[in-house]
Amino acid sequence: MCKTVSLDKYDNSWYHPGSAWKRLVWYFVNVSFLKNTFIPCSSLKVFLLRLFGAKIGRNVTIKPGVNIKYPWFLEVGNNCWLGENVWIDNLAHVKIGNNVCISQGAMLLCGNHNYKKETFDLIIGEIILEDGCWVGAKSVVCPGVTLAVNSVLSVCSVAQRNLEANRIYQGNPARGIRIRTIS
Repeated sequence: MCKTVSLDKYDNSWYHPGSAWKRLVWYFVNVSFLKNTFIPCSSLKVFLLRLFGAKIGRNVTIKPGVNIKYPWFLEVGNNCWLGENVWIDNLAHVKIGNNVCISQGAMLLCGNHNYKKETFDLIIGEIILEDGCWVGAKSVVCPGVTLAVNSVLSVCSVAQRNLEANRIYQGNPARGIRIRTIS
């Protein structure tokens, strides 16, 4: 007989992303100021992220509708742009280098589940976007993935493995399609 997933056995009690109080307060700040599409002011969002432990560089633009799970697991370099409706589901550390663009609707997902286990265990992995990367609109970066310097993940693509430097990737799963040259 074939086993099936048994969600009543799911247990992620080992995972401690911060105190319940801190997460609750952040939830309301995130919904009120970051996810809120009526607040276009990046400087207020940067201030609030720093207040909750994010390391944010200079000249960072955060567009309306951005959703960040846990700012204390977030590091953003200088001259970066987080486009409208970007979702950073950072159950683990996310490090974004300098001059990185994350376009509209892109998702950085640090968590997944082990579909091979009856208990559907939570799996987490950090994400690193090195300097000069571009994550295209509606693209997904999966747990444990690094986008190397100047790599590009094209629109609606899924990075399930590390991307090499100075290459453009496309598709699901993303595959290298050409070299990126910057003039």
